[in-house]
Amino acid sequence: MQKKPIYIGIAIVLSLLAIFYFFSRGGVEEGFEIMAKVNQGDFRVEITTSGELQALNSVEILGPSEARRYRVGNITIESMVDEGTIVKQGDFIASLDRTELFGRLEDRRIDLEQNKALYEQTQLDTSLVLRQERDNLINMEYEVGAMKLILDQSQYEPPAIIKQNEYNYEKAKRDLEQAKERYRIKTLQEKARMVEVSARLREVQLEVSQIEEVLKKFTVTAPQNGMVIYYQGRGGKIKEGSQISSWNPVVATLPDLSSMQSVTYVNEVDIRKVKSGQKVELGLDAFPERNYTGEVLKVANVGQQRPNSDAKVFEVIIKVNESDASMRPSMTTSNTIIIEKLENVLYVPLEAINVMNDSVNYVFLENKKKQEVKLGLANANDIVIEMGLSEGQEVYLSTPAWSENTSITLLEELNGKRNPELDFSVPITDSEIQTMNTSKNGRIRNQ
Repeated sequence: MQKKPIYIGIAIVLSLLAIFYFFSRGGVEEGFEIMAKVNQGDFRVEITTSGELQALNSVEILGPSEARRYRVGNITIESMVDEGTIVKQGDFIASLDRTELFGRLEDRRIDLEQNKALYEQTQLDTSLVLRQERDNLINMEYEVGAMKLILDQSQYEPPAIIKQNEYNYEKAKRDLEQAKERYRIKTLQEKARMVEVSARLREVQLEVSQIEEVLKKFTVTAPQNGMVIYYQGRGGKIKEGSQISSWNPVVATLPDLSSMQSVTYVNEVDIRKVKSGQKVELGLDAFPERNYTGEVLKVANVGQQRPNSDAKVFEVIIKVNESDASMRPSMTTSNTIIIEKLENVLYVPLEAINVMNDSVNYVFLENKKKQEVKLGLANANDIVIEMGLSEGQEVYLSTPAWSENTSITLLEELNGKRNPELDFSVPITDSEIQTMNTSKNGRIRNQ
């Protein structure tokens, strides 16, 4: 009784071995071949890729580019709203570190106070100098009058005294004219000094006010309504704690969500098939139930190597035709680029096609015949049959057991159009092909 389970186990093992041997020896060769029908209908050649949504147009949110005028190179972002925040025009976006520019402002304010003091001092000096010159002119005019009176009263004096009084009068008039000219020149000089001091004061005042205006821009606000998307810089996304350059002070972007595009990459093998204007069917991984349409907008002329990949790819920009509030930048899209579309054609699975010597394409028919076919366009799964089959026929997807020593029925329409070295116009069996392959002068060479 104890040996009964052992016998049962041995029997099971032997049964399994028998089944395996039966199948490996082709015991079901005739019953388990996979077949497919020749279908007729619309046929599409397409390329499927995944992409990333981006806004077709976006507005950059800028920090104070004017900061570079005051030798402020890099600015640190102290605080910033979360990415994806919906904002309205004028809403807070980010606050930037003002420390360095505050130092520049304090220096200019000190200059402003010094220039104000210099302006007031120059005003006082000018007033004193010109007042002295005016007083001197008044005294000169009195002197001329006195000399004129003396001359008038000396008409009865000796001629020598009259002559002396005339000289004194003329000298007084000449001194008065010289004093007037000196006053004119002095006025111009003092006016020039005031203009120079005033210009310098206005320059420093303007610079102080400009720095104060620039400091206001260190609180960055939204230029319009939209969704905040962090800017992708060389070192990664610009976020709180990052530094921006005053030469490229982009803090974030506000994409126009009403017009979107999908950025995808096509490998170098398929890129020759992709052209601008081709139709595209799109889907969102986040919302698989929704379908959209698009159009190839741009195909890159130069390839690039993607990270962690040895294959070269080309960037393809696809414009999304529809507008949907569900679409967000950076969402993953599935893109089906329709390369070509044929209507009402025959096609079979790619697995049904057999090739002999790169010259003859044929299929195995359900009536145990080999039939040559003329092929057309192919996609990832099926291939168009231009000649040799009809709708509803069944073909084998694998090589059947009866394939040996079965001749290929050739298409008369292809006579003379095959490879000249391999062309033939009568059916040839597999055994005849084997015989020909043994001879260097045979008409057919194996692949």
